[in-house]
Amino acid sequence: MDAIKPLPQVSSFSASLFSFLDDSFRDAKDLSQSPAFVSELQTEISELDQRLAGLNRQLESGLAAYSSFSDRAGGLFSGVNAKLSDLSSSTCVPRSASDGGNAGKEEETMELPSLAKEVAQVESVRAYAETALKLDTLVGDIEDAVMSSMNKNLITSRSSSFEEVRLHAIKTLKKTEEILSLVARKHPRWARLVSAVDHRVDRALAMLRPQAIADYRSLLTSLGWPPQLSTLTSPSLDSKSENVQNPLFNMAGKLKSQYCGNFHALCSLQGLQLQRKARQLGSHKVENVIFHQPLWAIEELVNPLTVASQRHFTKWSEKPEFIFALVYKITRDYVDSMDELLQPLVDEAKLAGYSCREEWVSAMVSSLSLYLVKEIFPIYVGQINEASETDLRSEAKVSWLHLIDLMISFDKRVQSLVSQSGILSLQEDGNLLRISSLSVFCDRPDWLDIWAEIELDERLVQFKAEIENDRNWTVKVQDELISTSNVYRPPIVSSLFLQHLSSIIERSKSVPAVYLRARFLKLAASPTIQKFLDSLLIRCQDAEGLTALTENNDLIKVSNSINAGHYIESVLEEWCEDVFFLEMGTGQEGPGVENFTEPSEGIFGEEFQKLETFRIEWINKLSVVVLRGFDARTREYIKNRKQWQEKKEKEWTVSRSLVGALDYLQGKTSIIEENLNKADFTAMWRSLASEIDRLFFSSILMANVKFSDDGVERFKEDMEVLYGVFRAWCVRPEGFFPKLSEGMTLLKMKEKQVKDGLSKGEKWLRENRVRYLSEAEAKKVAKSRVFSANLHLI
Repeated sequence: MDAIKPLPQVSSFSASLFSFLDDSFRDAKDLSQSPAFVSELQTEISELDQRLAGLNRQLESGLAAYSSFSDRAGGLFSGVNAKLSDLSSSTCVPRSASDGGNAGKEEETMELPSLAKEVAQVESVRAYAETALKLDTLVGDIEDAVMSSMNKNLITSRSSSFEEVRLHAIKTLKKTEEILSLVARKHPRWARLVSAVDHRVDRALAMLRPQAIADYRSLLTSLGWPPQLSTLTSPSLDSKSENVQNPLFNMAGKLKSQYCGNFHALCSLQGLQLQRKARQLGSHKVENVIFHQPLWAIEELVNPLTVASQRHFTKWSEKPEFIFALVYKITRDYVDSMDELLQPLVDEAKLAGYSCREEWVSAMVSSLSLYLVKEIFPIYVGQINEASETDLRSEAKVSWLHLIDLMISFDKRVQSLVSQSGILSLQEDGNLLRISSLSVFCDRPDWLDIWAEIELDERLVQFKAEIENDRNWTVKVQDELISTSNVYRPPIVSSLFLQHLSSIIERSKSVPAVYLRARFLKLAASPTIQKFLDSLLIRCQDAEGLTALTENNDLIKVSNSINAGHYIESVLEEWCEDVFFLEMGTGQEGPGVENFTEPSEGIFGEEFQKLETFRIEWINKLSVVVLRGFDARTREYIKNRKQWQEKKEKEWTVSRSLVGALDYLQGKTSIIEENLNKADFTAMWRSLASEIDRLFFSSILMANVKFSDDGVERFKEDMEVLYGVFRAWCVRPEGFFPKLSEGMTLLKMKEKQVKDGLSKGEKWLRENRVRYLSEAEAKKVAKSRVFSANLHLI
């Protein structure tokens, strides 16, 4: 029988042993369980002994490998030293050596480059070996720390000791990453070493991150997160609730320390992963990583809130305004704790480029967007597609637009929460996408097309009634704030149209991606502009078809339409110079979305060209109409060829047959001037003057007419009166009748001057400021002149 060993002295018991015995044997009944308890302890001791033996074997193996490696490295160094010694002895040759010694020196000099190359290779091997050994040691520490954190038998208390082990693992991971970054930058040929270390670190992180997140979730549960959602009331939507229970603010003591430690650990792990990703992608800037990774710790705060909120969402499928109100209320009520409590922890973890406020808002918006995609939009799309009757389809469109209004309003409110931090530029597409519920259209551009179609239909229905009101085409825009309205004198219908167009553009600004804004405007705004242009064209064609624009009312109608078109054209031109529209002209495309914009034309380039073409066409038609009436009234004047050889009538300063035509010309141009904008009227009268110049020049001066002295004087006075009609709009109207003016110059010349001059050719014409007539035309005009000495021959 084995001798019974005496019990140790009670005074030698440690405090932890006393605590262990007190917990295990609380009363006499516990003594009966002693055998089982002893057996359990022996089993655990046996397992620990086995693990210790395994660790010892690993240590022996590692020491043996290190010893072998050290021996090899020592041998290499010995060889290097021997070669260096040989090199030193070979270079120390006495100067009194013979010429034969000089030959030996040349031979040794030839060996120096190869020897230096070999020394460099040995140095590279040494550096590689040291780096590999250091990395192997660090990765071994990481794996041991990770395994220790996963083994509950080694760490019975998941409190300070566990936190210390995890913190040690994270620090070691950072050291390892620093070495790997240095190696990748300075020694790109060591790629296999980096790959091998990355493989082992990835395995360690694959175990460490889930465990850290699980511990973080468990800690949040013990804190009472998520908080109970308060009842949604209208007063709580306008101001922050005063009675919000925020478990993050209520933390204290050891619990707060544990939470901060867990949060810091998660941030450090995420920062480490971002650095590894940047290195592996060949970039040394974390900002250049392909995607922005949400903050893990904030996501874990939002996920349970999302689950709790969706229990309410299911009751409000027909009242989406309640859904948006609840999400905004939660976002607003807890956003301050992100700045005050969590942002310092993120900064301490050196996680650059992250704002807790922004991440909180982004995570809440993302959870809402996901719910809209899965539960809300499919219902609304189904209603649009299934509605066959007009009333049902109209109701479905109203519901859709109401949902869009809610999304736009929600985005503005949450973006104001983010902008309060003062660190976010909301003009960047990447930031807008993350804090906009309208980002749902990025993955579903077909839903954006439905929205654009509905928006277009609603605007056209409203605008149709305004187009059909004739008063809107006669009353001019009187807006002193719009400088262009005074220049183009547009009818009020153009102002009403701009209100509809501006509304579409304002709604497009809420779309968080440039290529989607361009798509929306092409589908909603461009057809609206085309509809307005069609209405202008129809009014002009109606006026032309009824009276061929011979009536003054029809001229006024066309003038007002031209004014409206030119006003819209100028406004579009001004808008397209804004950065908002210039971004769309860069030809950007989204994933799976074709380019809707020609970079050289801008977003409204096609519509702009159509408006310009319409304006030029109908300005020319106004000119042609007046010219046609003027031509009809000057036929008798043109056909009377004998009048240019008759004596001048003293009582008339202008030919009687020309008076009616001039009166018609002045009357029609006055009507057009009164109603057409100044810029287009200038283009019209200049075109008209040019056509009259060609008409009289070809019909009179080029028609083999003979001019006497009195005839030249009569023609000169007639032309002065014609010029006078246009003198109200320019100082030298004869400049717009170049052929008539130069023809008159030739007619007024003396006979000898003309004959001698024409014999000199084109040079003489240019010297006498005859630039618009060809030499043949000038000779023909000169031949039509009959001087007094030759008058009896006719």
